[in-house]
Amino acid sequence: MKESAHLAISWLRANAKAYQLTNIVGAPDPLEGSDIHLHFPAGAVTKDGPSAGVTIVTCLASLFSGRLVRSDVAMSGEITLRGLVLPVGGIKDKVLAAYRAGVKCVILPKRNEKDLEDLPANVRANLDFIMVSSLDQVLNSAFDGGFPGTAMPGLQKAD
Repeated sequence: MKESAHLAISWLRANAKAYQLTNIVGAPDPLEGSDIHLHFPAGAVTKDGPSAGVTIVTCLASLFSGRLVRSDVAMSGEITLRGLVLPVGGIKDKVLAAYRAGVKCVILPKRNEKDLEDLPANVRANLDFIMVSSLDQVLNSAFDGGFPGTAMPGLQKAD
């Protein structure tokens, strides 16, 4: 998870201008003069691996843009420095937990699409799945009305 946080911060720094992200005093580097502390409570729940990458990017994009993430969305996916979203494990358990929590929309890596077949039909029917391959797609799906900007040239989605 620590690596996911470092990747998220590096990607946001590299793309801050394109996404109009600034810190509280308007500096173009959102982390200039700032410290970020990420805390993941609930010690009884195992939190390891890269699955939180898309969520960390989305959280920090919300912080530095002042925009709120949709309240009906859950997400999981590994990220790369190039802005790609990679597949993760445990999709069935994650989606079932989101469903039980009343989530309506789940953002997942496109390469995990085959894992949706493992879900009960009623769960698949009652959730909206957005399958993504890039952080652009994640941000445009996680915020009402999309998200301004696009990643730097050469860091676009790979289909």
